[in-house]
Amino acid sequence: MDDKIIPQVERMLAERACERIIVDFIHRLDLGDPSSVAELFTSDGFWHWPYGDRRIEGREALRCYFASRPADRLSRRLMTNILVTVESETTARAVSYLTTYRVDGYAGGMIEPRLPANVGHYEDTFRKIDGAWLLAGRTVFLPFGADTERLPAPEASHDS
Repeated sequence: MDDKIIPQVERMLAERACERIIVDFIHRLDLGDPSSVAELFTSDGFWHWPYGDRRIEGREALRCYFASRPADRLSRRLMTNILVTVESETTARAVSYLTTYRVDGYAGGMIEPRLPANVGHYEDTFRKIDGAWLLAGRTVFLPFGADTERLPAPEASHDS
C-alpha cells in the first residue's frame, strides 16, 4: 500500500483491526458462542469452503450455520502467519494459516492429544463500514483434513 494514499499509522491500524477479527473469529468458535461469529461479517458477508462447494451467505445464514456445531464438540485452532494487505481506506485482504484440533463427544476433562483434524489457510476480504472493519468474505482451503473423530461414550460406573 502506498503511504501517500493511506498514511502509515492508518494502514497499521487497519491491519491490526483485521488481525483482531481473524483471532476473534477463532476465539468465538473455540471458547465462546460459535453463532456469534456472524457479527464479525458484513450483512452480505460469506463463508466458503470450495471442497463440496459449501457457501454460506448473509449474517442470519452464518449465525444458523455456526450455531449448528455439535454441543459436545471440543476444538482448538492455532492461527499463524497472518498477513493483512490494506488495499484502500475501506478494503483489505488477508491470508492466515490454521491448524485445527477437534473431537466430538467431549464430556469434560482432559483427553489424550490428537493429530490435527485440519491444516490449511484462510483467504479473507474485509470492508470498513461506518468506521468498523468487518469480514466481507472468508474462504477456507484445507489441503490436509479428516472427518471429526467422535470420542467413545464414557463408561458408566458399576459400584457394588
